[in-house]
Amino acid sequence: MFDGWRVQSLDAAARDAGLESGAVERAFPNGVTEAITHYFDWGDRRMLAALAGRDLGAMKIRERVGTGVRARLAMFGDREVVRRTLSMLAALPMHVRLGLQITYRTVDTLWHVAGDTTTDINFYTKRLLLVGVYTATLLYWLDDASEDSADTHEFLERRLANMAQLATLRQAVEQKLNNLPSPLRLFRVSYGPRSYRGRGSSP
Repeated sequence: MFDGWRVQSLDAAARDAGLESGAVERAFPNGVTEAITHYFDWGDRRMLAALAGRDLGAMKIRERVGTGVRARLAMFGDREVVRRTLSMLAALPMHVRLGLQITYRTVDTLWHVAGDTTTDINFYTKRLLLVGVYTATLLYWLDDASEDSADTHEFLERRLANMAQLATLRQAVEQKLNNLPSPLRLFRVSYGPRSYRGRGSSP
């Protein structure tokens, strides 16, 4: 039974597993926060292993991302462990940054496995959008009692559709902005040498 993220709980779990005294301190010298980080990283690695056998290349980008998110949720297992862990990360200011770092690593991994190779501003935009999708889907999944998390999967598809719409809107706005004249050029036309012709002299 999960007894929370405390040093005493980790030591008890180590003893139950037959590990020698001091095993927890050697494995996680930085304490509980390192153990939590390992827990989520371990889930990410298992997700990658599960996706290795999937033909992601035959899927569209949106399908790859959705497949990745579903695979990641499947790696969590016990919802109560996840719920208590997320509550801990959200409740203590000292752990908020850790929660953000963990979420970013998962989202970054999801984009990489989906084949994203962007290096410009789109790199950050994609990850920011997926953070919202992934976090909302994870919270929905925690209370989902449907068979095989069917309701969560439908919820995820709706969020991915919203993300695609936002991305399309952003691209349209960027294209409109790119088609606008340069502000510097407008400045030169309005206030360049020609606009001063005749000042202080007769025409």
